[in-house]
Amino acid sequence: MEYIKETTDFKIDYNTAITLGKFDGLHKGHELLIENLIRISNEKNFKSVAFTFDIPPVKLVNDSKTSNNKVITTNNEKHFIFEQTGLDYLIECPFKKEIMMMQPVDFIEWMVNSLNVKYFIVGEDFRFGYKRQGDFRTLKEYSKKYNYEVLVIKKIKDNQRDISSTYIREEILAGNIEKANALLGYEFFVKSKIVQGNKIGRTIGIPTINMILPENKILPPNGVYITAVNVDDKWYRGVTNVGKKPTISDNNPIGIETYIIDFCQDVYGKEVYISFLSHIREERKFASIDELKQQMTADIEIAKKW
Repeated sequence: MEYIKETTDFKIDYNTAITLGKFDGLHKGHELLIENLIRISNEKNFKSVAFTFDIPPVKLVNDSKTSNNKVITTNNEKHFIFEQTGLDYLIECPFKKEIMMMQPVDFIEWMVNSLNVKYFIVGEDFRFGYKRQGDFRTLKEYSKKYNYEVLVIKKIKDNQRDISSTYIREEILAGNIEKANALLGYEFFVKSKIVQGNKIGRTIGIPTINMILPENKILPPNGVYITAVNVDDKWYRGVTNVGKKPTISDNNPIGIETYIIDFCQDVYGKEVYISFLSHIREERKFASIDELKQQMTADIEIAKKW
């Protein structure tokens, strides 16, 4: 897969089929779009393209730090998932004000001329152009003029509710990890480099790895979770704490700390992938390090039996 980012000056000379969206979380609904994209690309001998922006458009329109602007997948994580799909191109376009102001027909012309688009595959809720004026009907309206076809994919539902990034964010924030995973179609995960921690875990015989994630990454409520940890393409069981480690200090930033079961390698500086499987308990402050050790030992036993 060719990854094009940090530029609006892109050009593909092959005929392409394209799907467009925020693709936050790449959930089951997105998966259906991509399946149809690849199917059509194979049938027509087109190159397959996924087009997204480097920030959610709402962030430029309303730049706040509310949970609504938190992402299920960071750009790094999104790229990682797309690599598994078999796509030919992923375009992560900078979302600039001149793009935000672009009229729908101008956006269509830009896509057709720059990416040689012959087929648009979009969801029925797809919106584009200035003030979201364009939709799938707009794409169909201009299809003859610009010589392309359009396939509209209906939303997948869960108990009468559309599966969407908003729905999944709600479940993650509520701590309903199993439900969020069912909606995603895979386990919610974090992927980042391991950083130096305070090494308290080593002193009690339970060494941990630490992550500091981007501010815009959504996380489940502070607490302890059963996880699966991928290091160098090998999977291990883990116990992960999300929070501020209040027993150690009252001033810690929110981070991810994980004990990897039956693991003793040095992973500082490596990029590690941690999947969340189930919630064990809330994070709390213990009276002593010894009490913390006892609880961590109990958490590990729960994870081993899960």
